Amino acid sequence: MKRSEINRIMEEADGFIRSFGHVLPPFAYWSPDQMRARQDQARGIIDGRLGWDITDYGGGDFAALGLFLFTTRNGRLQDLRQGGGMCYAEKIMISRRDQISPMHTHVIKVEDIINRGGARLAVQLYGSDPQGGFDETAGGQVWRDGRDYRFAPGEVLLLDPGESVTLRPGDWHKFWGEGGDVLIGEVSTVNDDLTDNIFHPPLGRFAQIQEDCDPRHLLVSDYPVWLNAG
Repeated sequence: MKRSEINRIMEEADGFIRSFGHVLPPFAYWSPDQMRARQDQARGIIDGRLGWDITDYGGGDFAALGLFLFTTRNGRLQDLRQGGGMCYAEKIMISRRDQISPMHTHVIKVEDIINRGGARLAVQLYGSDPQGGFDETAGGQVWRDGRDYRFAPGEVLLLDPGESVTLRPGDWHKFWGEGGDVLIGEVSTVNDDLTDNIFHPPLGRFAQIQEDCDPRHLLVSDYPVWLNAG
């Protein structure tokens, strides 16, 4: 993706989010220079990989295969393993009309995917084989707003604004906006986008960026290079 495209998507996404009465936290609007200057006080933001995340999954066609995300809070895997402390994470996302977030599951993370407003959110589901791998013949069971729901292989759930689905490791899923753009909330256990996403078929989690202009704001994937942060 070109940096200019990412900058444009940030601006459009901010407007879309605000149209639902939701406002991103102040650090969302820091410039790269401000982020550099505030690294010491922003250690929790950087280490927790909070912030902007715009991906085309390496495919080069964001409109067809892509997702906008902003991580607003994220705990620590050590706390999750110990069973105490900050064991949760939260994101705000935008799935555009017919824009696919590809089939995947997670090794550790349990997540609620919530339609916060806009069009319907379509979520296609498959179960797993005995080893946890993708199985096109397998159905499964999820929670829909706290109620048990059994799904058939490949079934598409259509979530209206206010509705949600709880997905656990082994629940393979992809999603898109059905008939329009959707504002999505994600509430989950600790989020680790570096190691906890398994795609079918395999693909990259982050975009390859062409630096055709300066960044408006840094992406979480920029932190290692722009801030020398691991």
